[in-house]
Amino acid sequence: MTSFDCRAAAENVARFYENLTPLLLGKIDAFYAENARFKDPFNDVAGLKAITRIFEHMFETVESPRFVITSIIAEGQQAMLAWDFHLNLRNRAIVIRGVSHLSFDEAGRVEVHRDYWDAAEELYARLPLIGALMRLLRRKLSATEG
Repeated sequence: MTSFDCRAAAENVARFYENLTPLLLGKIDAFYAENARFKDPFNDVAGLKAITRIFEHMFETVESPRFVITSIIAEGQQAMLAWDFHLNLRNRAIVIRGVSHLSFDEAGRVEVHRDYWDAAEELYARLPLIGALMRLLRRKLSATEG
């Protein structure tokens, strides 16, 4: 039996992301364990400093980033957060949809955070040159016409 409420811990992490600002990054240790691991399509790091750097980089490279958590599933010491990540890239509004799988320690802090989202569909396909190539490949590899 766990010593914390997984649903409440997941909701706390969800609020953290929905309100994330560069200043709030200084409080990441309230939500993540010291040696937490974070993995997404571009990063695989461990430790609060490295995780913080990922989000600092996000604020430095994209305009108006914000997360909207669309659903939470929690059980035992794990949770799934479905989210929409809104950003502007080169004056273009983009929404990336994904899911975060979180594993919590006994104190209710995230010890493993794994993001799942399709970089090819959600990001690369929207870029001018790469996007045209992605659409061509999708047409060639698709089992259906169209």
